[in-house]
Amino acid sequence: MSAQCCAGQLACCCGSAGCSLCCGCCPKFRQSRTTRFMYLLYFILVVLLCCVMMSPPVMKQVKEHIPFFEDFCKGTKAGDACENLVGYSAVYRVCFGMACFFAVFCLLTLKVNTSKSCRAYIHNGFWFFKLLLLGAMCSGAFFIPDQETFLKVWRYVGAVGSCFFICIQLLLIVEFAHKWNKNWTAGTVRNKLWYASLSLVTLIMYSVAVGGLALMAVFYTQWDDCMDNKILLGVHGGLCVLISLAAISPCVQNRQPHSGLLQPGLISCYVTYLTFSALTSKPEKTVLDEHGKNVTICVPDFGQDLHRDENMVTCWTSTTRSSSDALQRRYGAPELEVARCCFCFGPDGEAICNSDTEEQQNVKKGPRVIYDEKKGTVYNYSYFHFVFFLASLYVMMTLTSWFHLRKCHH
Repeated sequence: MSAQCCAGQLACCCGSAGCSLCCGCCPKFRQSRTTRFMYLLYFILVVLLCCVMMSPPVMKQVKEHIPFFEDFCKGTKAGDACENLVGYSAVYRVCFGMACFFAVFCLLTLKVNTSKSCRAYIHNGFWFFKLLLLGAMCSGAFFIPDQETFLKVWRYVGAVGSCFFICIQLLLIVEFAHKWNKNWTAGTVRNKLWYASLSLVTLIMYSVAVGGLALMAVFYTQWDDCMDNKILLGVHGGLCVLISLAAISPCVQNRQPHSGLLQPGLISCYVTYLTFSALTSKPEKTVLDEHGKNVTICVPDFGQDLHRDENMVTCWTSTTRSSSDALQRRYGAPELEVARCCFCFGPDGEAICNSDTEEQQNVKKGPRVIYDEKKGTVYNYSYFHFVFFLASLYVMMTLTSWFHLRKCHH
């Protein structure tokens, strides 16, 4: 019995099953899903570590106990902003290690089309050693010399990668809205109440987008100042109107009959969030009032204390088979659509694309693992790691409010 237990633990660390599969009482898991879950778990752990490093007590300890950070603060003349600079630098280094981790696996899994290859076994297993590798990469990043050059160069890499990540998110949101609109429109053939549901959701989306734009105009602009914020909000509102008109234009309707206002409504909500994130990440603007005191403008009065380096937003992305299908523009036949409130799943609660008969044949004794990649990979391994590479850069830039080294100079 002891030998079997040790063998099971060894399979967790080195085999193709995730650690959660080593318990016989666990429900059935698909190998492809558990692999993605394990990588997501690693990603979440590193993001939580970054959040901890951004906390004032940790930043103070890092500054006091790591000598080269103190020298770095003196070299950049950071002054009172030294602790913030140390926290930002630590996040940059940890995210650099995580980005390198996913970049290595992105290159390692290029053109992997079967789960039986050696590279696929590395992708789907060896979780203990992968955790050690990730920890080593994140720790090793703290020994990179010439901090100032590293921060400047890596910031530009992070900015470019984050923009690509946002573009991929927009593509996936368009695909999600397209499936949503097509599924609920198919339900109108049997029940006209789906029209009401579709209209209600679209109205809510536009209400959120318009309300968000109005609130940002009230709190982030002033009548005689904040011209850059006004331009940003004007461009934001104009683009939302433009994509709404384009979605219902005759040329688009002829090529995409299922196009409607739901897609631009959802995109408008997401772009509203991005605009809000951009406004909260801007450096503070101070001017002298009539009494000669420095006052901060172009930010909400109630948010001035929270504005400084406390803006932490984490974005999660799904890199499953459906997202890969979205980028390759693979859609199901409209006549096969069955309208559902939860349209991402079948009527029985399982994913639409799965076959129970094939799953039962692929279940092996012992750990309740469904080997659903015997005939081929369910998703693109390399693309999966590439998205996580970009997500690492996006989290880095968002946690540090798109930090620029010159902000800390006197």
